[in-house]
Order: sequence, then C-alpha cells, then structure tokens
Amino acid sequence: MNSTSSIILRALEPEDLDVLFKWENDPEIWKVSSTITPYSRYILEKYIENAHLDIYQVKQLRMMIDVKELPRKKARPIGTIDLFDFDPYHNRAGVGILIGEKTDRKKGYASEALAQFIRYAFHTLQLHQLYCNIATDNHESIGLFTRNGFAISGEKKDWLKTSAGYRNEYILQLINSADSSHSY
Repeated sequence: MNSTSSIILRALEPEDLDVLFKWENDPEIWKVSSTITPYSRYILEKYIENAHLDIYQVKQLRMMIDVKELPRKKARPIGTIDLFDFDPYHNRAGVGILIGEKTDRKKGYASEALAQFIRYAFHTLQLHQLYCNIATDNHESIGLFTRNGFAISGEKKDWLKTSAGYRNEYILQLINSADSSHSY
C-alpha cells in the first residue's frame, strides 16, 4: 500500500502459511484473540487460497504486515491486520492487529500499520467507522488504538472468561467524519 514507510500492508501469499501457522497456534496470542483451539495447517492453507475473495462477499479482510529491513530493503512479515464483521449497509467494520513476535513489538510498527489501514478503510472502502474490542487491562493495545484516534465508547462487564476469572472489555470506535480532528 504505502511503500515510502518501513511498513507494507499486502495480501496473503502461500508463502505466509508457516508464519501464520506459528502465530495462530501460539497460546500467548490466544489470550487477546479469543481463540481457544489450534488451527490446522490444512485450514490455514484453505484460508489463504480463499483470501482473494471480495470483501463484500466474505465480510472480512486480512492483510500481512511486512517491515522493510535495511540496508537491503528486503521485507519480512511481522504481523497481520484484520477487518472483520464488515457491514456494507452501515459502513462499519471491526479491526484487529497482531505483531507476531515479541522482538518486533514496541517499535512503532503496529501504529504505522494501523494508520495505513485506517486510511485504506476510510478512503478506499469508504467506511464510516471502525471499532475494536480490547480487554480493559490490555493497556498497550488501548494506547495503540487511542493514539490512532479511537475513543472508548463503552465497557462490557465480565465479558472475557479467563483462568483467573472474568475480565471487562472496552469497545473503541473511530468515526470518519468531516469534523474529525484526524486527517487520514
């Protein structure tokens, strides 16, 4: 999408199977993705094969997040960004982001990818709003989304079941309006 930055958002490729298999089956990531069962290589392969289907047909979109490595400027996958629950009538969708390896986190990659994705959602897809759901104790994700213009609009009590008990979850929204202070 934007090749002038260190981050590139791109479509899924068959070569992404191994890294997706690793990330989708990491129990540490399940804690924030509401996943409770592993994915088979076969299911992920079929998912990649069907990733070309139109967003209006499947109501979701996943892009890989690549980072350009200097000095060769070779790109490597570091995560994914997802648009889900796409509602073309109300022009809204959910968004989720993953930076797969701990060593790639806290480097600004997620923020840059999210900013690019917001521009894509608002300008190309012409969405009116994006939303996300984040556990109230996930301060890093809350910070990421609020720094990119999202606002907490509600809190769901005892929403997430964990081994330590129930946790609350925020819903955050970003509305694409003419009077918005963000120019995506």
